[in-house]
Amino acid sequence: MRLWTLHPKYLDPKGLVALWREALLAQVVLKGETAGYRHHPQLLRFQAHADPLAAIATYLRAVHAEAMARNYRFDRAKINRRRAKGKLAETRGQLAYEWKHLRVKLRARSPDWWRQWKNVAAPEPHPLFRLVPGAVRDWEKVASATVTEIKTKPTRAPATPRKAKL
Repeated sequence: MRLWTLHPKYLDPKGLVALWREALLAQVVLKGETAGYRHHPQLLRFQAHADPLAAIATYLRAVHAEAMARNYRFDRAKINRRRAKGKLAETRGQLAYEWKHLRVKLRARSPDWWRQWKNVAAPEPHPLFRLVPGAVRDWEKVASATVTEIKTKPTRAPATPRKAKL
């Protein structure tokens, strides 16, 4: 399960469909309607919200909006009616890690999509999130070398984009 901090516009078609399905699963989990995935680390930031169902519903609405902009037929009726007040804080390091992770995936899976976004140094977050200083989250499963690299990167993007290493 991956509930991206990145704005859904960066996801290729396969990624957007996967995000929709995984976020709908997260909604079911947060409702308590399934025993599986209850302790999945991707759910921690939603569970920490005062109203977890409102947070995931608000997250899903942005995914749905992106799908509609692409003329996909995602069923809005599947989204809980609650709405989150405010935004969830997420770290710049988490966003940077996810951006690097996604670009590697796109380069291998969807080269045309990768070319569209390859020069973006600082991507937009999902509308539910507001960025705060900080490193990659402890719950993220990453290689220690990657975490160290992201922790030590400057907060401003380099003048020229770097190629992703596969």
